[in-house]
Amino acid sequence: MIDLRPFVRPGDGVWWGQGAAEPVPLVDALLDQVDEIGPLRAFSGLTWNERFAGHVSDDLQVLSYGGLGELRGLDRCGRLAVVPCHYSAIPHLFAQGRLPHDVGLLQVSPPDSDGTVSLGIGVEYVADAIQHTRTLIGEINSRMPSTVGSARLPLSAFALTVQTDRQLPVAPFRPIDAVDRKIADQVAALVEDGDTLQIGVGSLPNAVLDALSGHAGLGVHSGMITDGVLTLIEKGVVTGARKEVDRGIVVTGAALGSAALYDRLDQFPVEFRAASYTHSPVVLSRLEHFVSINSAIEVDLLGQVGSEVSRGRHVGALGGQADFSRAASLTGARSIIALRSEHGGESTIRASLAAGVVTTARADVDAVVTEHGTAVLTGCTVTERARLLLAVAAPHHREALQRDLADKGGRR
Repeated sequence: MIDLRPFVRPGDGVWWGQGAAEPVPLVDALLDQVDEIGPLRAFSGLTWNERFAGHVSDDLQVLSYGGLGELRGLDRCGRLAVVPCHYSAIPHLFAQGRLPHDVGLLQVSPPDSDGTVSLGIGVEYVADAIQHTRTLIGEINSRMPSTVGSARLPLSAFALTVQTDRQLPVAPFRPIDAVDRKIADQVAALVEDGDTLQIGVGSLPNAVLDALSGHAGLGVHSGMITDGVLTLIEKGVVTGARKEVDRGIVVTGAALGSAALYDRLDQFPVEFRAASYTHSPVVLSRLEHFVSINSAIEVDLLGQVGSEVSRGRHVGALGGQADFSRAASLTGARSIIALRSEHGGESTIRASLAAGVVTTARADVDAVVTEHGTAVLTGCTVTERARLLLAVAAPHHREALQRDLADKGGRR
């Protein structure tokens, strides 16, 4: 048994890594022992740990920057405390003591000959949180790849380590379909050779990466990367040769994909950096040909984007979308929002956001793409935006959208 009780005190704040870098055995031990330890606050990002979909002790308050993965189960029970913030703000929130930071649980690579370990495929907010954390507890997973781009940690930095040999989780993306490919082809048409890309994760972003195979000289600076990025490097499409910053290098905070992605990272020019770097406005402002490509739950007829809440529940996050969209639109090349025109029989293009939560402001959106076309909004008036966005809505929803718009006075 992993005994955390000597290291975690009642009232402590605990954080852990997310996605495939989540230290699942340590998190499970915390869930098992929280009743014995006493009240705790915890911060987590994306988790696939199914225990969060069931009963979680009342002594554990879970905070996150969104309702990602199995945290949606906690949100349905009213047990998830969401901190709405730009991803770029998370390092500052740790530094200011506003996020739990007494104990950090992290998954790392096996030590090298110098006795130091890498943060592997989950550097992002972990690297920033470590600097403000009293006690570190590490899962040394023999299958966690050693990555470059961020500082390594000596084993002496850990109060406790446990050895594991477990396969890193594979991202549960659904298969790409014809609608994804139709949207992706239109997104790819907005990207020029030599652009530096930020792109989200999921089936639609994967389709976009496939559609970019005919481009040349692309760069990547993104919060996360998937298998499609490595495929484009192999094809000679992603070279980073024209990047104004980190030329020739793919910069990311995390990797999320297949076992092949994790196993082959050391063969490619990929560097993993902290969120304080990947999402830094100063760094992003230097990328003059920066294109952000993100998905959404809904877009209104002003071009405002909602990517966090659906039917009253947190199912997404503000994350880095606003950070990257603002940079791409203001100092870079273009910010793109790509989404299906319909979900669950309802239009995703709306007269006003159903959730009432704006993730990305209208001024930071240059183009909205659905399977029905591309609405290029840059420089358009409010009235022109509504007309263009109506044209990319599902045809059978357009009449109702026009009525809703008229009821609201035609403009806002």
